[in-house]
Amino acid sequence: MEVNMPPAREPALEPEPEPRPEPRANERRARQRSLVESLGAIVLIFESVVMFLGALAIFGLKALPPDQALGGGAILVLALFVTAGVLRWYWGIVVGSVLQVVVLLTGVFVPAMWFVGGVFAILWSYAIYTGLRLDSHKKDSTS
Repeated sequence: MEVNMPPAREPALEPEPEPRPEPRANERRARQRSLVESLGAIVLIFESVVMFLGALAIFGLKALPPDQALGGGAILVLALFVTAGVLRWYWGIVVGSVLQVVVLLTGVFVPAMWFVGGVFAILWSYAIYTGLRLDSHKKDSTS
């Protein structure tokens, strides 16, 4: 008894990927971000989310009038976001450090914010110190 089997198929050949075109002279290349920028931005963005919730807590506990609690919180959250974008310059790191003091001082209104501000100040310090150290090692190894 003969079994009719379909003919074996050859594996389909995948088309070769098209080569990437060379960048034009007028195109900008993506800038390589330093670790200080990356780590600092991570801390500041996360801190802005927590400070948004902190502003809501200050509002809900009636520690400040609503316009001051929500308005001040919005300004602080916006300042943290903007500072995360300017960390490529030295003054951005200084502004971020000043904002750590501001976040720490929100403990005047809600005592739990002393703890939150302290934790973020430690995270900020560690991120900047570690980023600078690793960036200098990376720079030394490529030289």
